[in-house]
Amino acid sequence: MGRIRSWWGGLGKWRRIGIIAFLCCLLIIVGRLLFSTPQPHVELPAETLFGSFFTNTMLAALFTIIVLGAVCFAATRRMKVVPKGLQNIVEGLLEILINFVDDTAGKEYGRKFLPVVATIFIFVIANAWLALIPGFMTIGFWHTEGGEQVLIPFLRGANTDINFPLALALVSFVFVEYWGIRSQGFSRYVRRFISVGGFFRGMGMIFKGKVKSGLGALLAGVVDVFVGFIEFISELVRILSLTVRLFGNMTAGEILILMMIFLLPWVVPSLFYGLELFLGFVQALIFCGLTLVFLVMAVTPREEHE
Repeated sequence: MGRIRSWWGGLGKWRRIGIIAFLCCLLIIVGRLLFSTPQPHVELPAETLFGSFFTNTMLAALFTIIVLGAVCFAATRRMKVVPKGLQNIVEGLLEILINFVDDTAGKEYGRKFLPVVATIFIFVIANAWLALIPGFMTIGFWHTEGGEQVLIPFLRGANTDINFPLALALVSFVFVEYWGIRSQGFSRYVRRFISVGGFFRGMGMIFKGKVKSGLGALLAGVVDVFVGFIEFISELVRILSLTVRLFGNMTAGEILILMMIFLLPWVVPSLFYGLELFLGFVQALIFCGLTLVFLVMAVTPREEHE
């Protein structure tokens, strides 16, 4: 060992880097030859398990709920005034989320929006990170399909099932509309989308003989109707936008890792695992951040937008 250490210390910087790179390439080649994995089977719809209803993404979401419940139980089982260990970590993460929501929505609405925003963030990032555990997409049962054997995994990342992002997007949409109606009142909030008062006011002025003023009011009313229609369409498009963004990015990342494991096992896939950890965090932050922004816009009177 002493000779090897002295020999290694006598090498230059770039020679060390070259030797490490050579050994990594050699490890990749040996792993590819001796430990090649079966060709991955990529399918966009979630595969069904134990019948025609229960899917592997539902099982993965249930696994995420159990893990989060276990972490919360362990962190709060013996709570102390001065937190330590897991309690300290969980409280620190919650404090970051609280500050993030309060800085955006303010103290008045921050704590009201926190349960929805924090739940979305924690659930999305937990689904993304737990899906990187070895065994996801690789442990399952073989199924004959089209004359060839394909692997049906027991666990598949819930974010890669479009039904899950769609469900989260619908939850976000419902809470946005709920808080908009609750803060501004039903009639005032609906006027953001259905504003026909100016149109009828202009028509009334024209019938009364005030043609010039009536035409101006009528034109303004038509613009209000058009703007309200655009606002209504934009509210619905948010559902599609949130769904496709999360589903597309998470599915693409999963396919990339599967391909890298098949083509270059061992060393190279670990680099993409790090990328997927970061991507899961970013997607969770974007989803909850957009929900928070939509909530703030919903409770803000239209006059303040203008």
